[in-house]
Amino acid sequence: MRVAFLDRDGVINRDAGYIYKTDEFELTSGCIQALQILQRKGYELIIVTNQSGIARGYYSEEDYQKLTSWYRQLLADHGVFIKDVLHCPHGPDDGCPCRKPACGLFVKAAEKYTIDFDQSLVVGDKLSDIEAAKKMDIHQCYLLSTDSLNDFTEEYKVVGSLLECAKQLK
Repeated sequence: MRVAFLDRDGVINRDAGYIYKTDEFELTSGCIQALQILQRKGYELIIVTNQSGIARGYYSEEDYQKLTSWYRQLLADHGVFIKDVLHCPHGPDDGCPCRKPACGLFVKAAEKYTIDFDQSLVVGDKLSDIEAAKKMDIHQCYLLSTDSLNDFTEEYKVVGSLLECAKQLK
């Protein structure tokens, strides 16, 4: 199975800080169309996200799960089916092997599913997303940024949006 591993905050939804309420959750521009394109191109969609707001006490695991169920249904209503959502609830100083830039969330995905990492990709908005992907030998890495459109390094390609990324893929 080939997978599009997607960070949540900044990729799926606008990153406005520690979001856990539905009225604060705003999809990024073109998100639904981009996810539909990825599905049509044969990618399963798995969200991998650091959620340190849980460890910091800003919201609970239950709050996080409620929001996750809500946005998965929102996307499903538009024909977008998220295969899985994997999250790390720990803070940056907790030493958790799941917290990106560590690759534990990808390892968990590999334990649950038969994934062809050579055919998979990662889209993130932080270098920690790319670092985690590289530890799993994922070669198709896209960093969302409006600062340096279409810049390319050996490690990742910079794109302006998830939609731009989806349209570039074969």
